[in-house]
Amino acid sequence: MDMNEKPKLSGVPETMLQTVYARAKETKTRGAIKDTKAVEIIDKINYDFSLADKDSAMHSGVVARTIILDELTKKYLNKYKGATVVNIACGLDTRCYRMNGYSHWYNLDLPETITVRQKLLPESREISQIAMSAMDDWGSEIAEHDGSAMVIIEGLTMYLSEKDVQQIFDV
Repeated sequence: MDMNEKPKLSGVPETMLQTVYARAKETKTRGAIKDTKAVEIIDKINYDFSLADKDSAMHSGVVARTIILDELTKKYLNKYKGATVVNIACGLDTRCYRMNGYSHWYNLDLPETITVRQKLLPESREISQIAMSAMDDWGSEIAEHDGSAMVIIEGLTMYLSEKDVQQIFDV
């Protein structure tokens, strides 16, 4: 993505820019987390982060969530080497670059989000992008695998009803 190109997002998908900014800012300042990919992303895009700079509660929440979910993911992947990971509503999450021990990592989000993600964080042999709603049959997009699987949903459930969350897992 060209540094002068502004991501074409609005509404809920636009929140991914705030979260990646919070992780980059934390990496550059206090260092409670180390997310060099987030720093790379922020350095590549043209976006006004002045509101995010003023939202210390959002920043703290993203950092806390990142610390907790990184630790839980590391523990799972240490216990279940070669597991498949599905990150639902991934936004610009870079956890797949901070983790080891998985066989394949699927990042799933809305098509407009995956379009931006593909430009900044392209697929690799171990990392795939799935452009669809979490409410769709995402399970059919995951390659058959033997072994354990982990599903991460970070930052989506606050927008959903209990019935919606249950539907996500009825794949």
